[in-house]
Amino acid sequence: MATPAPRPEQAVRSASLAFRDILSDDGTHVRAWTNDPDGVIDGPTVVLCNGLGTNPYLWPWLLDPACGVRIVSWNHRGVGGSERPRDRKHVEIEHFVQDGLSVMDHFGIDHAVLMGWSMGVNTAFELAYRHPERVRGIFAMCGVPGDTFATMLAPFHLPRFAARAITVNACRVAQFSGFVANPVVRRIPMGPRTVRLLGRTGFMFPVADPEAAALGLQEFLTTPVDWYARLAIGTSRHARVRLSRIDVPTMFVSATYDVLAGARDMASASRRLADRGIDTDYVELRGSHFVQLEQPERVHQLLLDFLAGVEGSEGRA
Repeated sequence: MATPAPRPEQAVRSASLAFRDILSDDGTHVRAWTNDPDGVIDGPTVVLCNGLGTNPYLWPWLLDPACGVRIVSWNHRGVGGSERPRDRKHVEIEHFVQDGLSVMDHFGIDHAVLMGWSMGVNTAFELAYRHPERVRGIFAMCGVPGDTFATMLAPFHLPRFAARAITVNACRVAQFSGFVANPVVRRIPMGPRTVRLLGRTGFMFPVADPEAAALGLQEFLTTPVDWYARLAIGTSRHARVRLSRIDVPTMFVSATYDVLAGARDMASASRRLADRGIDTDYVELRGSHFVQLEQPERVHQLLLDFLAGVEGSEGRA
């Protein structure tokens, strides 16, 4: 059954979205969403494995009915209307895979191209590894197929063990200090001006539409810091996926100055798949972890080209 967005202000910006509450395998209610509530988008279906704790509004160009892609996705556990699991340990990649399959089943999707962003790339590859019959291809953006925390801070050229230790321990600190940070974070005036300031930090580059980006970032800040940290720690345990079991077309889109997913590791994963004869491609864009906001037209076109390639390869098979 369709459900409204959680807050009144979301209803205004959700004209091209439909939300549905579904039940995942372990009994957790998850809020799924689609950009095609009226079935008017003439294009292929893509299952979006979104970035950890993020939301539809960080993909403003996919909320346009003219985007040519039907998106089906969900909000992570404890985020954006999704329920926190009864067992607080059920916040690892394997549980996100369960959620993704439940969402696909709810929408009647037997198999589809998966698009992953950030930690969603882990989810996409793990889903393809465990359930290859459900996956037609993987469009991986700013993320690696496992052991993500060891690839973080890549622009600083730290050893993998050091990068992992710094980032995981930072999440542990945030988990136990979140109750102090939460009131401060909720008061951050996230508007176009703040987004423009963030675009000068290097963590994010200037975005194409600051107002649209502000909506997505504002929604992101509604997740309590301690809960987000718990999610991050859970996903940090995800080891590398065995690429020898991945047999579908892939595309990796990295960002040169991404501090949350190493471009070098993405390129390496693409080469390993290519060595096995898998149809794969690697593109590196000058940008940050939020490159879909910084270069939306470029990322959109890469996605459309990849989808056309998948259709073509299946037609030749």
